[in-house]
Amino acid sequence: MTISFSRCYLVAAAACVAVGLWSVCSPVHAEERPLMAYVGTFSSPLGDVLPTQVDLPPGNGRGIHLFRVDRGSGKLTPAGVFPLGTSPSCLAANAAGTRIYSANETDRVGEAKSGTVSAFAVDPENGRLSLLNTVPSGGAGPTYVQLHPSGRFLLVANYFAGTIAVLPILEEGTLGEAVDVQEPEGTIGPSTAKNAPPGSFAFSGHDHKHAHMIAADPQGRYVLHVDLGLDKIFIWKFNGSTGKLTPNDPAFTALPPGDGPRHFHFHPNGRWLYSIQEEGSTIVLFDYAAETGRLTARQTISSLPPGYAGSNFCSEILVSQDGRHVYAGNRLHDSVGIFAVAQDGTLRYIGEEWTRGDYPRSFSFDPTGNFFYTLNQRADNLATFAVDKKTGGLKFTGQYTPVGNPSMLLFIDLNR
Repeated sequence: MTISFSRCYLVAAAACVAVGLWSVCSPVHAEERPLMAYVGTFSSPLGDVLPTQVDLPPGNGRGIHLFRVDRGSGKLTPAGVFPLGTSPSCLAANAAGTRIYSANETDRVGEAKSGTVSAFAVDPENGRLSLLNTVPSGGAGPTYVQLHPSGRFLLVANYFAGTIAVLPILEEGTLGEAVDVQEPEGTIGPSTAKNAPPGSFAFSGHDHKHAHMIAADPQGRYVLHVDLGLDKIFIWKFNGSTGKLTPNDPAFTALPPGDGPRHFHFHPNGRWLYSIQEEGSTIVLFDYAAETGRLTARQTISSLPPGYAGSNFCSEILVSQDGRHVYAGNRLHDSVGIFAVAQDGTLRYIGEEWTRGDYPRSFSFDPTGNFFYTLNQRADNLATFAVDKKTGGLKFTGQYTPVGNPSMLLFIDLNR
């Protein structure tokens, strides 16, 4: 099996039946193993599960929602739900597509101020999930998880705590207790972003330290994480044997005060990194030195169309698989900004596409790059677009998929 993933409320059809914790539609025969899509959501407590702390409006999801994907049209067909009331807002999978890991974005476990991370086994016949185990995430509000390229460790960013953690992957894909937890120090940035659009009142994370994303570089030698409240991208040396992190030299690169770095994505060549700033509504191009882990800023460009004024909160950033285009998410403007990548990595704004919903938290390509999905958090839907790979343009297919408070979309190909 192979996987593709981006960088975290469905009412099952009447024909579906409950099996244990699962709501499952008709079975999938071995000769029809599909491309599956898993949607992480912000979800309300279920039964005795503890309350969650999430973006408004909270709790419309039911856990991890599962879909079969039509490879020709991109259409998503409901295939079940794994009920989980702890807001599994971000998902990651191993290279074989046999295990999925979720960041459960809660702010406490019992009396402890912490969130959790869960491990699941993927059924190779139908894609259904079985819970393997759940462990503390190393801080409150885990908002992002990624597998280290070695496959031996899970990297976690805890938004509410401002911490990052490294968890070992044990036998059968279960998770162990964190082998390292880091909480870097720094000064909280101002409430007004330096590069915000005229008239912006965008203010989100400059009240505390907020680790928003964590990811290894393509070689796995360094781990980078962004702190929105500190306006910094931190760089860590990664010990592949122990999973321990040590600060690089320099230990971070600073973004303009108040701009709030949220997510980043490496270009396929591994030499360029694009960072999107939540409150500043900018994209910064960095040159990345793989040998030293150093970042050098080279271009800053708005994520919004020329002339825009008012408030906006950026969300996701993705580089196309061929490296020719960059896509930037704008919440409140509710658009995906589209940029052409020049031969030197610099960006040129070429247009934007309405997301067909409110507050696009993230978006994803399918494994072929032919389809693009926006996850409209406050509209409770996903919208499907066809991708023009030559121009970078997005064309709405007319397909809406209802999911409560969707946060992240992950693909797994069950064909072998």
